[in-house]
Amino acid sequence: MKDKLNILVEKANLGDRKALELVIIEIKDLVFNLSLKMLLFPEDAKDATQEILIKVITHLSTFNNKSQFKSWVYSVATNYLLTQKGKRSKEFAMPFEDYADLIDLGQSNEVRYSKNEGELSLLEEEVKVSCTQGLLLCLNDLDRIVYILTDILEFNGVEGAKILKITAENYRQILSRSRKKIRSFLNNKCGLANPKNPCRCTRKIDFLIDQKIVNPKKLRFAKFSNRSIDLVHQISDLENSIAIYRSTPSFPAPQAILKEIKKTLNID
Repeated sequence: MKDKLNILVEKANLGDRKALELVIIEIKDLVFNLSLKMLLFPEDAKDATQEILIKVITHLSTFNNKSQFKSWVYSVATNYLLTQKGKRSKEFAMPFEDYADLIDLGQSNEVRYSKNEGELSLLEEEVKVSCTQGLLLCLNDLDRIVYILTDILEFNGVEGAKILKITAENYRQILSRSRKKIRSFLNNKCGLANPKNPCRCTRKIDFLIDQKIVNPKKLRFAKFSNRSIDLVHQISDLENSIAIYRSTPSFPAPQAILKEIKKTLNID
């Protein structure tokens, strides 16, 4: 039985413009969140999302209805993200060793920037999401997309392999390698993953503000979420390294994306 989205796609392929708009509305957030996890910076993710949505729309007639439409969208999106690099994310990416050095720098027991509890709560969340998402950039592109698909978005190995059009065995090997690197780093550096580690998100607030990695006047992540940092240890059925990522909520795609797409397609 075809789901609602697949039916909308059929109607869109027959020239129904309203159905096409509804298809875009249904997939824009998932494309944006995948792009954000791959590219870290919302500005890069916004540009990538627009390009991916245009590719989905212009190739919509090639969807054969033999699979779930969202899986096909992920395939289009991952193909784009593996070949295109965000400008800021490319500049920020670094080896695990350099990221470890960055974690060790500038830790302070007292926050100079603010004493306001509400503001500190937001800044702590901003550091948590920025730091853990930034860590993903230490993986190469293919390793990163495999880790995101399975350990964050919860696709199984068979589904992930189909999305990336690689063998299931290859996918498993890449996932094992990625998990080992992320788990090892977090267990050795992150206080959320291992309480024995000295690093805490609050201890990095001043340093990251001074380095202009976090802009307290224009938070990228904290304004969208309800303190995912408090949820990490409540996800008891997962190891901490995975719970850290799954605790972070999905983010809404900027409204400007839909407006631009509708303008491009002349949808009123």
